[in-house]
Amino acid sequence: MSLVFAGITPHPPLLLPTIGKEEVKKIEKTKKAFLQLEKELYATHPDIIIIISPHGSFFIDAFTINACPEFITDFKEFGDLATKIKFKGETMLAYKIRKTAFAQNLPTATISEPLLDHGSGVPLYFLMSHLKKCNLLQLGFCDLSYKEHVEFGNIVQEVIQNTNKRVAVIASGDMSHCLTSEAPGGYAAEGKIFDEKIQSFLANQNLAGMLQMKPEFINSAGECGFRSLLILAGILQGINCDYRQLCYEAPFGVGYLTAYFKL
Repeated sequence: MSLVFAGITPHPPLLLPTIGKEEVKKIEKTKKAFLQLEKELYATHPDIIIIISPHGSFFIDAFTINACPEFITDFKEFGDLATKIKFKGETMLAYKIRKTAFAQNLPTATISEPLLDHGSGVPLYFLMSHLKKCNLLQLGFCDLSYKEHVEFGNIVQEVIQNTNKRVAVIASGDMSHCLTSEAPGGYAAEGKIFDEKIQSFLANQNLAGMLQMKPEFINSAGECGFRSLLILAGILQGINCDYRQLCYEAPFGVGYLTAYFKL
């Protein structure tokens, strides 16, 4: 049928009560934003959810399409061995994206990895809590040019437009990891500037501005979500939509942005 939802999320494992415990209180705004985003997503009745994660299998010169028939969350890296949520994979859409990308000479790598990294697992823990029958497809970015990330998004859009399913897309990614001296990446002045620019570009749907950002500047900002956003921008290119920002906060020196596009 069509694209019915597009959202942007961070992925702090501390959001999960089994991991964050008392620390969850420090990102209460983000938690509330996730709950609101879940309501917005649920109202669109998607059949398939595509999630773009920065932390899945990574190939330098090819976009990743995870065509696994079944997924399960994996948080053992963060001390949580109990939270195991299963999702049915979306293999047909994966095949169509691979086929279309091949026809357009854009490199992709098809994998079958059942364990979901936290870049996927954290958002899905909240967003699919009432969407048990939805199929899931995980995509990953690479080191190809920013323009090629948008082109990959265009391909995903083309496939979505030609399916008879209702499809939602989630771009997972944290903003700068360098906003304070206590941040995981230490302090970098570029961090705050990057986060402010990204929010402005998204609000004004300024893809040209995003593409004009220098790689050196982006690397200095210490982000992990920029290329997820570029793929999402490609998926949304030419589609009439309004940007709705639900929350931005950075209590741990990492920028957490939660937003969606009203289609």
